Amino acid sequence: MLLFKKKFLAAIRSGEKTQTVRLWKFRKMKPGQRSYIPGVGYIRVTAVDEVQLDALTEQDAQRDGFVSADALRGEIATLYAKQLAEGQRAYRILFAVLPADEQAAAAADRKHKRDAERGG
Repeated sequence: MLLFKKKFLAAIRSGEKTQTVRLWKFRKMKPGQRSYIPGVGYIRVTAVDEVQLDALTEQDAQRDGFVSADALRGEIATLYAKQLAEGQRAYRILFAVLPADEQAAAAADRKHKRDAERGG
């Protein structure tokens, strides 16, 4: 599951925001993985790359919903101050919201797995 601030959800739903940068001790996602964003639905992760924050480009900023790479770095510094202080690595995650038919299939698959875990 990927969590986002509410201010980003409309841009994700519209396909305008197709990237996020996360700070982790180690990579937590991989390309091809399906994940879920509350308020949006299911996504497919298309790429996960370790990136140096000073190497983020204007294209990264645009895909992430920011006006500039400096604005993106500023948001990361605000959201991840603790992780930056701990020396965690930055990962650029590209994703696409699944189309409606795949949303339904993913939801059915999730329900089936939950039911199986509950013994039902």
